Amino acid sequence: MADLMPTPTPEEIRAARAEHAKLRDRDLAARLGITEARLVAADCGAGVTRIDPHPDAVMGAAGELGEVMALTRNESCVHERVGRYENYRSGQHASMVLGDEIDMRMFPSHWCHGFMVERESDLGLRRSLQVFDAAGDAVHKIHLRDSSTVGAWDGLKARLTLADQSPQIELAARQPTEVAKSEPAKLDILRKEWARMTDTHQFLRLTSKLRMNRLGAYRIAGAPFVRALAPEAVDVALQEVSEEGFEVMIFVGNRGCIQIHSGPIQTLKPMGPWQNVMDPRFNLHLRLDHIAEVWAVDKPTQRGPAVSLEAFDAEGGLILQIFGVGKEGRDSRPAWRSLVSGLPGLAEEVV
Repeated sequence: MADLMPTPTPEEIRAARAEHAKLRDRDLAARLGITEARLVAADCGAGVTRIDPHPDAVMGAAGELGEVMALTRNESCVHERVGRYENYRSGQHASMVLGDEIDMRMFPSHWCHGFMVERESDLGLRRSLQVFDAAGDAVHKIHLRDSSTVGAWDGLKARLTLADQSPQIELAARQPTEVAKSEPAKLDILRKEWARMTDTHQFLRLTSKLRMNRLGAYRIAGAPFVRALAPEAVDVALQEVSEEGFEVMIFVGNRGCIQIHSGPIQTLKPMGPWQNVMDPRFNLHLRLDHIAEVWAVDKPTQRGPAVSLEAFDAEGGLILQIFGVGKEGRDSRPAWRSLVSGLPGLAEEVV
């Protein structure tokens, strides 16, 4: 939730935290009508330390902390993966972590505010690194575990701490979700160039060139490139993947970060509007009631067709994408393609 007027002072925020000690940060921020970054910043000097938020700094620290839990979310889906930050590759516009368990794409321009957080809990001292965008929304969080290299924490804090440790924080207005953009007059070009793709990464360059975006292109492309599915198709797909045991890639992201799980999913636990994957090293929490549009998408690549299941919210924001894993020796793509082809469609496509 964006900050509302009047904005509580850091002292008022700390008093509210003391009064509602059991509430999660995100829920307390919503109760106070402020962003989560403002809530965290209010505790600077009292268990919270401002740090350099750039991915080069944060990922360098993460790599020294051993096994941790990586968390990336948007309004409708939370993606949590246990592992180590390995094989970090820096880039001016996009950076990557290409580890076996933690697999991420980061966009540094959105890594605006960083904190190292130490909080007492019923289970002892909890430590995390937290990064927020210009509006104060969470981009990525790194939670230490009992198995983490806790001894590295203080040294990393000394290295990353900024001179400014004010509990005040300057935030920008939140950017609205981009609505679907289509150019029906360019449909023939879209379809012709789509059929010529050799890599999925070419798709966004294509839509940008045609002054469209992802959802806008899906809405006009038609068969054989896309098929509109019923909103319940995502839950049906998760259940079938869990039952059949084949491997998928699940992408969840926001403006500043995309986090990817590759592998099977085993334990599903629905709770109210949430569908939850609760595996030992991977958790997913998905608000099924936020899903407004679902598309089965087929993109050609040099390795064969890449079939994805993609869910969007009512504003046109991308919630998650699911692909079949195509690693040599355990290629789940044919099974995934068959699963997607059998998912329930819409009687009429979204226009």
